[in-house]
Amino acid sequence: MDWLTGVLFFAGIALLVFGANWLVTGASAVAAAAGVSSLVIGLTVVAYGTSAPEVAVTVQAAWAGKADLAVANVVGSNIFNVLFILGAAAAVTPLAVARQLVRRDVPLMIGLSAALWFMLRDGLLNRLDGVLLVTGLVAYTVFIVRQSRREQNQASGAPGAPSAPDAESASAPTRERPLLLSVGFVLGGLALLVVGSKWLVDGAVAFAQWWGISDVVVGLTIVAAGTSLPEVATSIIAALRGERDIAVGNVVGSNLFNIMGALGVSAGVAPSGLGVPPSMVTFDVPVMIGVAVVCLPFFARGFTIPRWQGALFLASYLAYTTYLVLDATKNAAKDRYGAVMIGYVLPITALTLAFLGWRVWRRRHTAGA
Repeated sequence: MDWLTGVLFFAGIALLVFGANWLVTGASAVAAAAGVSSLVIGLTVVAYGTSAPEVAVTVQAAWAGKADLAVANVVGSNIFNVLFILGAAAAVTPLAVARQLVRRDVPLMIGLSAALWFMLRDGLLNRLDGVLLVTGLVAYTVFIVRQSRREQNQASGAPGAPSAPDAESASAPTRERPLLLSVGFVLGGLALLVVGSKWLVDGAVAFAQWWGISDVVVGLTIVAAGTSLPEVATSIIAALRGERDIAVGNVVGSNLFNIMGALGVSAGVAPSGLGVPPSMVTFDVPVMIGVAVVCLPFFARGFTIPRWQGALFLASYLAYTTYLVLDATKNAAKDRYGAVMIGYVLPITALTLAFLGWRVWRRRHTAGA
């Protein structure tokens, strides 16, 4: 691997970050006038915008015939989004979780993660699977936007509701930034994403060949983390600014978009679908499902993510990444590390989840009584 490839790899990550930020800036200015809640903007405009790097990298990898990298990027990004991004954001400041996320979007994330595993059982994500996923994304987006606008209209029409200020605040971003400039941000961001994704994929493959590491591990770690940098910056900044609906909604919406949008489109453009190795079906995708399941009791417990849960998420991501590195390097410590994870860490995690679930059920049962 020559030095230019390494430079282009990191330059690609930088372009992805700048491109995603431009895309979100332009799209948010256009979408804010639609009269939807900040949670829905976080689930759609912000989430889809910051997930654009995953789409660009995944589609580029699929088109180049690198199916392992395409699927690994999405799976690794979804794990990274919850464990690292939510963990880091919650460690900075405790996060509030909207009840809608617990009742609708997190269960959908769990269901989609399980559905993806079902689709991949035969080792292939074909074009029909891709069409179903993209159709689901369109239906989901239309539903939550319409639902949010209906709720906003009902709230503005309620007695004593401040309808005029809401209308002013909704249209303010478009007045502050001309529409043509916002469209320019969107187009410029897309251009940076296309170039950055190509450089990143080329550099990641070169790194894998140089170190003797498989495309799967590179996709699950380096590429997944690199393409998730926009989500990292967005969620942490949103948390610091008190926009906690956007901070959490960005992560959940990104995970939904990654599965339905990135993999759906990639399966459609891949010459013969997306093939995946058995190890991903038996280990990495189940980890992604487990991470999604963990969100439900953690989020429902007081509808907050305190700092200690953020620290637990970060520690879990470190443990997962350590296992991947040990496995990729054929380190003799992998078996002992795996035994510790299976014999101690996973049972303790399961007991913690059961306890949190019991507390949530008991609190609701007591309130209902």
